[in-house]
Amino acid sequence: MKRRAFFSGALRRGGAVCLAAGTLWAAAVTAGSDTFSEAWTALRTSAPQGILHWELGDLWQADQLSAAAALAIGESPLLLSARPAVAELWSSDRAEQPEAEGETEEIVTEPVTETPLEAPEAADNGVAARTLVPTDPSGYTVCGSVYISNSTDHALTVSELTEPFDARLVDGSPQILILHSHGSESYTPAGDTEVVWSGDHRTTDTRYNVVKVGDEMAEEFTAAGISVLHDRTLYDYPSYSGAYDRSLAAIESYLAQYPSIRFILDIHRDAIADSQGNQYKVVSTVEGEGTAAQLTLVMGSDGSGLAHPDWIENLKLGVALQSRVLEQYPTLMRPMLLRNSRYNQHATTGSLLLEVGAAGNSPEEAALAGRLFARQMAQLLIELGK
Repeated sequence: MKRRAFFSGALRRGGAVCLAAGTLWAAAVTAGSDTFSEAWTALRTSAPQGILHWELGDLWQADQLSAAAALAIGESPLLLSARPAVAELWSSDRAEQPEAEGETEEIVTEPVTETPLEAPEAADNGVAARTLVPTDPSGYTVCGSVYISNSTDHALTVSELTEPFDARLVDGSPQILILHSHGSESYTPAGDTEVVWSGDHRTTDTRYNVVKVGDEMAEEFTAAGISVLHDRTLYDYPSYSGAYDRSLAAIESYLAQYPSIRFILDIHRDAIADSQGNQYKVVSTVEGEGTAAQLTLVMGSDGSGLAHPDWIENLKLGVALQSRVLEQYPTLMRPMLLRNSRYNQHATTGSLLLEVGAAGNSPEEAALAGRLFARQMAQLLIELGK
C-alpha cells in the first residue's frame, strides 16, 4: 500500500509539473496574440514543432528551426553536431523571403547609374530638384529608349518585350480602374500651406497625396472617351501593414462587378534622398506644359513564389507605354523596375504600378505628370483599338 501510495503521489506530482510546463509553454507561444483567434493559430502552428523537439530531446533549443528541419538534421549526426551553423543559415534564408503581397514598407528607389542633369527652374517648395536619366546601359536591359532594372532571376529579351501585349480596350464600362494601395503617400506643398500629416510624408488630405494625381488621370481618360473608375480609398490608413491585401480584395470585387475592366493603375509616389538623408524631388521640363515630376513604372513578377503566370504581358504593356511617353517627353520617365513581388498585378494583364514623383515633389508637379502619362496611355490604347 505504501509503495502504491508513493507511486500515485509521484504520478500526481509529475502530472502537475507537466501541466505547469505546458501552461508556461502555451503562455510563451501566445504572448504576442491580441485575440483568442490569434492565440489559437499560434498554438496550432507551434504544437507540432514543440512535440518534435521534445521527442528529439532538444525542447529548449531556441534556434527557430521548423519541425521538418529539426527532424532532418536529427537524422544525421554530422548535421546535428553543426546545428548552430544550420540554424544560422536557416534564419538568414528565411529573412530574405519576400512578403506575401508586396513589401510592408513604401517603395524606395535609388538611382543606379542615372545621372543628375542640371535641374530646371521649378515651383519653389524648398526642396532641391534633380532630373535623373540613365546614361550607361550597364546593369540594365535596354529596349529602344526604355531602360529596365531587373532584380529578378528572369532573363529578358528585347524581341519578347516588343511583342504585342495582351490587354486591349473592350466594349462596356468602366475600362480602367485607378486605385491607391498607399493612398496617403503625399507631396510637399509650397509656401505656408498647413497640412495635417498622418505619418512621414503621408497625409489623408487628398489635395496633397497621390489620390489627387488619380483624379487628374481620371479626367484625362474621360476626356479621351475612355470610361474610368477611380477608387479614392486610402488602403494604407490607419494601418499601413496589409495595404496590398486590402487593395487586392477591392480589385477582385471590382472585377466581379465590372468585367469590362482591363487596365488597373495603382498610383504611388517614390521617396528619394541624398547621401545625407535629405529629400529631393525629381523633375522634367515639358515644353509648353511646365515642370512635371518624373515617373517610374514598377513591374511585378512571380519571383516571390506567388502565382503570376502572365507577368510578362504586364511588362510588355509597360515597355510599350514607356516608349510612347518618352517619344513625347524624353526625360519624363526614369528606368523601369522589374521586381520579385507581384504588387497585385496578377489581377489583369493590363495592371501597372506607377510611381509619380517623390515625396519632395510639389502636388502640382505630380498632377502634371499624371495628366501627361494618362494622355499618352489613352492615345496609345485608342490607336490600338482602331
